[in-house]
Amino acid sequence: KILLFFSPLITLNTMKFSILATAALTIAPAAAEIYFKEQFNDEAWKDRWTEPTGWKAKHEMGKWKHTAGEYYGDSSDKGIQTSEDARFYGLSAPLTKTFNSSDGKDLVLQYSVKHEQNLDCGGAYIKLLPGDNFDAANFGGDTPYSVMFGPDICGHSNKRTHVILHSDNKNDNLLIKKDIPTETDNLTHLYTLVVRTDNTFEVFVDNKSVRSGKLEIEFDFLPEKEIKDPDQSKPADWVDDAQMDDPNDQKPDGYDDIPEDIPDPDAAKPDDWDDEDDGEWEPPMIDNPDYKGPWKAKRIANPDYKGPWVHPMIPNPDYVYDEKMHSVCTDGCTHIGFELWQVKTGTLFDDIIVTDSLEEAQKFAEETFFKKKDDEADMLDEKKEAEREEQRKAAAVDDHDDEEDYMDGMMDEF
Repeated sequence: KILLFFSPLITLNTMKFSILATAALTIAPAAAEIYFKEQFNDEAWKDRWTEPTGWKAKHEMGKWKHTAGEYYGDSSDKGIQTSEDARFYGLSAPLTKTFNSSDGKDLVLQYSVKHEQNLDCGGAYIKLLPGDNFDAANFGGDTPYSVMFGPDICGHSNKRTHVILHSDNKNDNLLIKKDIPTETDNLTHLYTLVVRTDNTFEVFVDNKSVRSGKLEIEFDFLPEKEIKDPDQSKPADWVDDAQMDDPNDQKPDGYDDIPEDIPDPDAAKPDDWDDEDDGEWEPPMIDNPDYKGPWKAKRIANPDYKGPWVHPMIPNPDYVYDEKMHSVCTDGCTHIGFELWQVKTGTLFDDIIVTDSLEEAQKFAEETFFKKKDDEADMLDEKKEAEREEQRKAAAVDDHDDEEDYMDGMMDEF
């Protein structure tokens, strides 16, 4: 029971407001935590990020370009872009605060990607990296990671948005079972991954949900609930052939004497054939219409057929539900990075955020991605139209030159 004591100086309405205000303060959500945010809008970005020097030879590493790109929504809003074909690209930065899954918070990773080139083969994914002793100078493809997320394209058939999450129980990185498509046009797109503490996940592209589900269904976090009974095997006398040879069907006498080819009965020796010069004439061979191939007995229903044998299943003694599937950063994620190979370069990255709040990530997207996307699209359209106009002009010049060459040739005839 709750007892309310009224003071003569407090009205009922005043007290009602006080109670509601207290309740609101009690249930107010915790403030969002931002573990990392990067917009690359100043030259000091190089001080915040480290290029690995011990991963590959220097001539194999590509250079990052600080630019807004060839088309943009705001020329002062820059990102980092791959700039040399057929190179490896590496870059990492420390989080401003370690993200630890044991804190019981959702993980939200978001960033933008723009392929200004027609990317034929190359990655554009980002990695969340664990470890207090992270080695930025040697960060590369063999460096352990907790999350790998984002586009990967190679050829016409391999175009996906990677979602790979680390499993402590399996000590392995688990790839999502069913591919998530990726954007392949030349505009900037926003990629968002949410890993929730209720062991679900969701992927957004341009703030639209493109995949969601349970971690245990979409990834191989858990062992199978049932396994084949190791003490059971198919009985030796089990008959799983639905048909059998008819024991009453016998091969006809002389069947094997029927030749596969016979001389063509309609062929005749040419009139100019000379046996002394050409040798003895023989008619050409043709398929024998009476030849039926190797003899096989007729097939009939097998009276002993029992159907396919099904291995009995039993509960898997090793199955245990993992409440911590979402804990991809159990020991704490401390860095974020790119570790890429691109054949044809020109991919621009920008507007990275790591937080525990999807709402915070969406708010950041409104301030960055959505603020400039329409102007960028308009500028790209104008660029493409200018290119088409140049092509039309070039084609007109070629046609004019061809016409002049034709007329000159006609004049030479006269």
